[in-house]
Amino acid sequence: MEFVQNDIFSELYPKFTITKPIRLIELFAGIGSQAKALKNLGANFEHWKAVEFDKYAMASYNAIHGTHFEVSDIRNVHAADLDLRERERFCYIMTYSFPCQDLSVAGLQKGMKKGSGTRSGLLWEVERILDECGENLPHILLMENVPAVLSEKNIEDFYAWRGKLETLGYSSYAQILNAKDYGIPQNRARCFMVSILGEYSYGFPKPQKLNLVMKDLLEKDVDESYYINSESAKKFLANNLKNAELDDSLLRERERESAEQLELADSDHLTATDGESSLKEFYEVKLAHGWNPGSIKKKDVASTIATGVSKWWTLMGETGGVKEVGYIEKGSGKHQSNMVYDPNGLARTMQSSDYKAPMKVIVDEEE
Repeated sequence: MEFVQNDIFSELYPKFTITKPIRLIELFAGIGSQAKALKNLGANFEHWKAVEFDKYAMASYNAIHGTHFEVSDIRNVHAADLDLRERERFCYIMTYSFPCQDLSVAGLQKGMKKGSGTRSGLLWEVERILDECGENLPHILLMENVPAVLSEKNIEDFYAWRGKLETLGYSSYAQILNAKDYGIPQNRARCFMVSILGEYSYGFPKPQKLNLVMKDLLEKDVDESYYINSESAKKFLANNLKNAELDDSLLRERERESAEQLELADSDHLTATDGESSLKEFYEVKLAHGWNPGSIKKKDVASTIATGVSKWWTLMGETGGVKEVGYIEKGSGKHQSNMVYDPNGLARTMQSSDYKAPMKVIVDEEE
């Protein structure tokens, strides 16, 4: 865990408690994950304003939440547009998950410096809006971004931003949290900062024991469009089958039990090598992408009977609970877009480009 503390006296401040109905304002709204979180918590809130530049994200937001917000550019949004009225009756929460592309280690890391013109530099539009608010400021601000917002390259700008909030009267608390510490089987670290108007203390939730792995969230029935059927996938499977360490006596026993029951769907099946022909008779190999498991089409593998032998694949590596099985060769070597994962581990952090090459998971028949 990584912390950024407000000041040495923060623990002496009283805790802030929300006792009024919430009016939620989401800048850089996306599809409204913050709103979804409030709904899941059973909070008494209303969708007050949502600012989102991407028309597809805004359409998704409206479809998910039953709202009718229009696409808007934060550079053209002003304090008056937020309509912060009746502040004594409502608690205004404003979120601002500003673009991460120029902060993320997966990007060019152009930074978020004020006046830089970068996408991440749109953070400072929030400063302009808050300055326009005068004394009618939102009661709570919530920032969420990649951990690199606190990196050596960006920390000076982060401190400048936090300092600005202090001059406006906010007490700010930041910490890097990981989804896997809060009940979600995904290794996803993000920096959160809660800023409360006034001198108040705040403590982030304590980590919880994780009782789930990725396969617990996989759907059982999926459309055939999710099936992987390619020569590269076949080679990947053949290599893993070849490297599987199985008990020879078990193989012989299974051969006798199933010899009269098994038949190949057609001749276009996985090629077994080095005497491993029995393997393809005992495994229905399922290789899925996204969160949905699907199987390679039956024409590509033998009809099978469950063997009771699970996890025939060998791990290639493990990082943060994410277990890599291998990758499907596409001519470019190992890359996140072609990696295959063990569902008994955690999901990796998803990226905006994943719709082009969804996450792939290999699943044994019995799982």
